[in-house]
Amino acid sequence: MGGEPLLRDVARDVVRLREAGVRIVVVHGGGPQISAQLDREGIEDRFVGGLRVTTAEVLDVARMVLAGRVQRDLVGLLNEHGPYAVGLTGEDARTLTARRRYADVGGERVDIGLVGEVTEVNTAAVDVLLDHGHIPVVSSLGRGADGQVYNVNADAAAGALAAALDAEALVVLTDVPGLYADWPRRSRVVERITATELAAVLPALDGGMAPKMESCLRAVRAGVRAARVLDGRVPHALLRALTAGPGGAGTTVLPG
Repeated sequence: MGGEPLLRDVARDVVRLREAGVRIVVVHGGGPQISAQLDREGIEDRFVGGLRVTTAEVLDVARMVLAGRVQRDLVGLLNEHGPYAVGLTGEDARTLTARRRYADVGGERVDIGLVGEVTEVNTAAVDVLLDHGHIPVVSSLGRGADGQVYNVNADAAAGALAAALDAEALVVLTDVPGLYADWPRRSRVVERITATELAAVLPALDGGMAPKMESCLRAVRAGVRAARVLDGRVPHALLRALTAGPGGAGTTVLPG
């Protein structure tokens, strides 16, 4: 979000949506905060295929930052407007079950450590919170059937949870205007794209946009009505997206 003022705007918008009757779930990562903490501790920070290489040391830092810092900050901002937000991680109540994920680099499988892909979602805890008028704030961590904890990409976690909840929409807030049609020139953003069209271009995507669009594709294919990638640096982008419908800013992924 680029700083606290924008985070406060997002928090206000989330609360406004909740007060308007929208059952909204916040799923968050904490990439910049994790990187900063790793740097402070002198731990190597590497990415492969847009995913953070996660050693046991990196995982310890990720759990601390996600559940102990970023989530607490988000819950605090939301609760400035009322007793709404409740934090949990994907580990809680087995909300997110994960298995080890490998990166695909040039068609080759690359080991990236304790990174997980979601294999099962248990929405019970989230449903209870929503039914009681709360806003669940979910940290992107998962636990395997063998008890191993995994660092789950936040976009992937959000997409999996949206699909399991049969959500009307998945909205991904990021730091670019959307999916560029002419990468790397960045002169034109794709406003709308179907799942079929996205599947065709997905292998050519790299960096952080790849997991975001992969998450959108999986969510829409699983029944989510629309998935949108928006520039979270734009004030009230979330509120506008969920009140104006498809079209407008960002990139909208639709079935078909």
